[in-house]
Amino acid sequence: MSDHVIDFETPLKFAYWVPNVSGGLVVSTIEQRTNWEFDYNRTLARIAENAGFEYALTQTRYAASYGADKQHEATSFSLALLGATERLKVIAAVHPGMWHPGVLAKFIITADHLSGGRAAVNIVSGWLKDEFVNFGLEWLEHDERYVRTEEFINVLRGLWTEQGYSQSGKYYNINNFTLNPAPVSVEGRPHPEIFFGGNSTAAQAAAGRTADWYFSNGRDIEGFKANIAGVLAAAEEGRRAPAAPRFGLNGFVIARDTEKEAHETLREIVAKAHRPAVEGFAAAVKEAGQSTKDGKGMWEDSTFEDLVQYNDGFRTKLIGTPEQIAERIVEYKKIGVNLLLTCYLHFQEEVEAFGRDVLPIVRELEADLARKNGTELNTELLPVTNFDAVRELTGSNLAGAGA
Repeated sequence: MSDHVIDFETPLKFAYWVPNVSGGLVVSTIEQRTNWEFDYNRTLARIAENAGFEYALTQTRYAASYGADKQHEATSFSLALLGATERLKVIAAVHPGMWHPGVLAKFIITADHLSGGRAAVNIVSGWLKDEFVNFGLEWLEHDERYVRTEEFINVLRGLWTEQGYSQSGKYYNINNFTLNPAPVSVEGRPHPEIFFGGNSTAAQAAAGRTADWYFSNGRDIEGFKANIAGVLAAAEEGRRAPAAPRFGLNGFVIARDTEKEAHETLREIVAKAHRPAVEGFAAAVKEAGQSTKDGKGMWEDSTFEDLVQYNDGFRTKLIGTPEQIAERIVEYKKIGVNLLLTCYLHFQEEVEAFGRDVLPIVRELEADLARKNGTELNTELLPVTNFDAVRELTGSNLAGAGA
């Protein structure tokens, strides 16, 4: 496999998990000043797009999980957030097997037109068996789920880019089908972006062959280097054109004035973990990485502490002062990360603080890194920020935001 060429010119992109699920993003009784309902999330989205975030990812679950008892559906919630914002790209997570890809393709085209070309999808192959079985849907074993996922993504891309598209497969057969209108024409984007998540060998291979973006659970630097290598090997073997996927990584952010305070917050989160919910989640995810042929994948070696943030967000180690977090983020850029997907205890105020305190340091470090590698950071690609708008939003809304 050829060496991975790191893009030092393009600024890192930042996303946040949409808290459309009750209870916050850690399975803990610690105070989480966040809210799963729309009014809170509409304000959060507007804060985020003005604070330097380019993407939001709306979670998908049908059965209660992570200790949460309420959750809004991802595609409809994403459409509402697109309507409430001006620049933010919103990624709706969806399960093959729950959707037909042609129906989803049509839905996303409509969302794309309503939002001026800002709709995207995150394809999640699915690991929660009860959701499928209790809905009366076919349950596939781990690696077979990725066979279906590849076909699903190929249908999406085909219907978005071709007239009279046909595909014959094990799970989906499309016969000379055209969707009109096509998605919005956006410079540099051939169709709505397709994100794809999973840490397993099968997931890396499917992402390398089909996805625009590869998302991973939280990983340390060496662990994510291995993921990148697996995706790129599949992309090269499949002769991807025009390019292999870009890379996104999940991380839970605890930015505090001192490193000591940040780590004390982490210890409190874990000490107040909702143990039955975490243990129940641990049992459920055995259908993920631990069920693969080679034993590799999401949550394959996650500890109890890791699972308190149910996408292994603590493992990325975005915990400390703003300077320490910025330095850690740029270390990930050095290995090929293009996007950081972040989550927080107190979303509105901490998204604002991240944009104000962490991102300016990241941009300085990125500029230095680019120069050291013989190029310049392309500042024309930096997102628009408007902290006057952020202050207006937070001043009128944060005081009353509760969990």
